[in-house]
Amino acid sequence: MQTESKQISSVVQEFSRFAHQYDTYNMIQAKVATILVSKLEDKTYKSVIDIGCGSGEVYRNLQSMNIWVENFIVLDSSEQMLALHPNGSHVKKICVNFNDKTFLEHLPQKKYDLLLSSSALQWSTDLAYTVKALSSLSDTFYGTVFTSGTFKTLHDIAKVNSPIYSAKKVQDVVNQSYGNVKFEIHQYRLEFESTRAMFRYIKQSGVSSGERKLSYKQTKKLMETYPLNYLEFEVLFIEAKK
Repeated sequence: MQTESKQISSVVQEFSRFAHQYDTYNMIQAKVATILVSKLEDKTYKSVIDIGCGSGEVYRNLQSMNIWVENFIVLDSSEQMLALHPNGSHVKKICVNFNDKTFLEHLPQKKYDLLLSSSALQWSTDLAYTVKALSSLSDTFYGTVFTSGTFKTLHDIAKVNSPIYSAKKVQDVVNQSYGNVKFEIHQYRLEFESTRAMFRYIKQSGVSSGERKLSYKQTKKLMETYPLNYLEFEVLFIEAKK
């Protein structure tokens, strides 16, 4: 459990450290957020909560797609990321970590029309607990989770296990809390001009957060032997209702 706590801590630190330039490096996350919001069935919601909101990709997509939310609660564990999130009279920002077993106590209300989470729940240290807790907030959940197929070739060559959950594990957990669930797995490739640019992206995007840290020698060897000009990403899309 201590190892998992350190991993989630590194997530917060890395996202915060690069918060000022995060939007330059989150191309895949931005694409995922756009697709997620496009799947919403309604154009108006009285109350919505966004878990792991980051700098506001979900919010910006809601606006661009003319989806109106009367009361929008955004939650993130990084104050720096929350500072980048757009403000509004209907937006309430809450800085709390969803791995904190008391995080529900920090929310202004206990029920919402819609629960959203894009590219965040892969960093849950106890996914079953997190999803069960979140399911108490809304009967409708739309989310995306990066899964263990992300950086697959890199992990295989480095002989390390993925620090995030498999798609099957996420599906099993979500199915325990929701009765009507639809899953989609999307795979992406992001190309780079050089392996040096690729590893810079891994470091500065925050996607590497929680990765097992390689030594300088291991990293150098990996950069020299990595056979692809792209990184792989695997994302599970979730549409769930009780």
